[in-house]
Amino acid sequence: MNRQDLDRHLQNNSAPRAMALFGESPFLIDRYAQKLSKIEGASVLSLYHDEYDFNTAKAHLSQGSLFGDQNLLIVKHEKKIPKAELDTLVELVGKNEDNTFIYCYMGEDVKGADTAFKGSHTGSVRFFHPYANEARAIVLQEAKEIGLQLDSSAAFHLLEMQNNDLSLACNELSKLLILNKPITIKEIDEQVFGLSEIKIDYFITQVIEKKEFLPSLRHLLESGEDEIRLLTGISAFLTQLYLFNTAIKIHGIADSALVLGYKLPGFIEKERAALSIKITPEAYKKGLNLLLDTELKMKAVGSPDQEALLLSSLLKLQSFI
Repeated sequence: MNRQDLDRHLQNNSAPRAMALFGESPFLIDRYAQKLSKIEGASVLSLYHDEYDFNTAKAHLSQGSLFGDQNLLIVKHEKKIPKAELDTLVELVGKNEDNTFIYCYMGEDVKGADTAFKGSHTGSVRFFHPYANEARAIVLQEAKEIGLQLDSSAAFHLLEMQNNDLSLACNELSKLLILNKPITIKEIDEQVFGLSEIKIDYFITQVIEKKEFLPSLRHLLESGEDEIRLLTGISAFLTQLYLFNTAIKIHGIADSALVLGYKLPGFIEKERAALSIKITPEAYKKGLNLLLDTELKMKAVGSPDQEALLLSSLLKLQSFI
């Protein structure tokens, strides 16, 4: 089935109980997994990536619910689950109407991702990257669901600032909700730290890799970015790298969905994971303390030249990492 078919099933409460979700849009996979998993009173088992264990998944669908409610199994993995294991899990759903199984395949090789999902109780959807108008409609719908007043032009502008990445754009909505007022292009320009002509992550990468960053810094300042905004962006980016570093040590993989709560594009995820492991825990501590101290100095009344403070801080940061 396609996405529109699944929307109709959700509206009619008739979605198949064993669903495979896969494709080119991790955002839409996650979004529809959340919709399908809204089963009141269900006994939920979520197995994400390396947490997946076939015997544990099988046991969950094999057990009877104590109160007659549904057993819900959610599996998310960037690697394909063996077909024999999926066949068994799908079969268990077919044998018991109180079972629901949502399989989210987050990998890039989508061929054969849904071969085990055959039968009247099953379904599968491949999610493609949405076109511009579709992406805008999704952002507007996400805003409506959280009670944020966002006009159509602002939705387009938000997507453009985030290089048409739905995950990044929708992640900004909850931050904009705090303003407690209708959101237009003006509020987005003031509150959202977008990806400018020279991307902020490219600039920060130059700093962290101890490369020459002064031309990029000047270009960003000349294009309208201010020093405090850049500094806080660097602090947030460095914190994110630390979370990637920690996740790799604990789980053995760099999964942006686990770290950030949303999936980054594959190439960005790999770049940030590679950067994160180049920095020691002590360097993270020193670097973040330096950036926080600099931010306090910048915000102090009668503070000295902001650009000089920023430049000095970044040069010191390079000496730490």
